[in-house]
Amino acid sequence: MKGVIFNLVEEVVAAAFGPEMWERLLDTADASGVYTSLGSYPDQELLDIVGAACTHTRMAAPELLRTIGTLAIPRMYARFPHFFDGAPDARSFVLSLNGIIHPEVRKLYAGAGCPHFHYTQADAALTLGYNSPRKLCHLAEGFLIGAAGHYGEAVTVSQSACMHSGDPACHIHLAWD
Repeated sequence: MKGVIFNLVEEVVAAAFGPEMWERLLDTADASGVYTSLGSYPDQELLDIVGAACTHTRMAAPELLRTIGTLAIPRMYARFPHFFDGAPDARSFVLSLNGIIHPEVRKLYAGAGCPHFHYTQADAALTLGYNSPRKLCHLAEGFLIGAAGHYGEAVTVSQSACMHSGDPACHIHLAWD
């Protein structure tokens, strides 16, 4: 996993729980804590940090990952405003992930393993098919909620299928309020 994700998680944890919490998580997870945005690090290291955060915050992993994803979006916007400025609304932004944003991410961060989404649209709803060996669907949910918030929109997110429940892929439903 690219270091930029670790950097975002660190920033969110420090802002939400204080910088000392980040240090505690690194100690608990036995993680190095030195992450450059362009570097690549084992996926398990992030999962260990998330596990430590669940222990220290008493939050369940899905809730914690959603919170991290939601709070990371303003930080992503600060780093990559052009990803957001090209989309007039959250739906357009989400629909640009495969064709515009993730290819650009791969250019910026060689070797980035971005998920590929399959879309189904119906009226005000959108369903994303998510399949990734990382199984970070709850983080993706948080990113989607945060993106809607960035555009001043409210969205309800739910899943009808999840890899954590043994399904081959997650089906993340977005309904604009």
